[in-house]
Amino acid sequence: MFSTKEQLKTISKILTGYLKLPLSVDKIPGELMENVVSEVHGGEVLKTYDFVDVVNSNKKYGWQVKSTKASSPLTWKRAKIPNAVELIKASQEDEGLQKLGDAIIKYCNDHALKSMKKYKLNKIGYSRLILHKDGKITYFEKTLCTKKDPKIFDESHFEWKWSIPKKTKKKEQLPALHGTHKDSGKKWFAWHGLSENQLHFSGEYTWWPANGNNEHTINFNFPNNKVSQAQLMDLLTEISTND
Repeated sequence: MFSTKEQLKTISKILTGYLKLPLSVDKIPGELMENVVSEVHGGEVLKTYDFVDVVNSNKKYGWQVKSTKASSPLTWKRAKIPNAVELIKASQEDEGLQKLGDAIIKYCNDHALKSMKKYKLNKIGYSRLILHKDGKITYFEKTLCTKKDPKIFDESHFEWKWSIPKKTKKKEQLPALHGTHKDSGKKWFAWHGLSENQLHFSGEYTWWPANGNNEHTINFNFPNNKVSQAQLMDLLTEISTND
């Protein structure tokens, strides 16, 4: 399932080439990343709301693909929890808080399991691109779940509480349900169930490879030089002429 060293180099070359285009900005669109992973792994981009973004049906694995700046909140998914109204109301009491949090974690795990069954996968991997402020780029891969061990998160590892609403000059922000990782004491999740159901996963940083750990990882830099507008026009003209 993991990219070979040559495949990792190919991924970095494609992305560096994209960043050299005069119309590119300082980020890599998720849609582009999905197509790059699909191309390198001989897979298919699904373009659905399923948990996996790319699948290789022959080898029976799929990828969840993410691409953001290091400082951007990572949206894991829109978690529309069954019976959310009742669970939110019950969460005003301590016992209800854990039930709502458990339902969020279960929803995440079930979403992955649904894709595993639907596409008959043995494994689901995580394909992640991180763009750092210092001009460095990290791409890494990890296993999220397998047919034998389908749970990504364990409900018992988290405790939950509603955040204190923040007031701005324009409006008062709605509270979010925060999930704290018990062992580390760090906030891992923020579920915005009173608005658009976005589930932010800040604990994802614990998956990032440590300095010096290059397993299933490649680091490269933003290109210093870009293709000029004139060079791009010449290239497009040449491609058109060849057709």
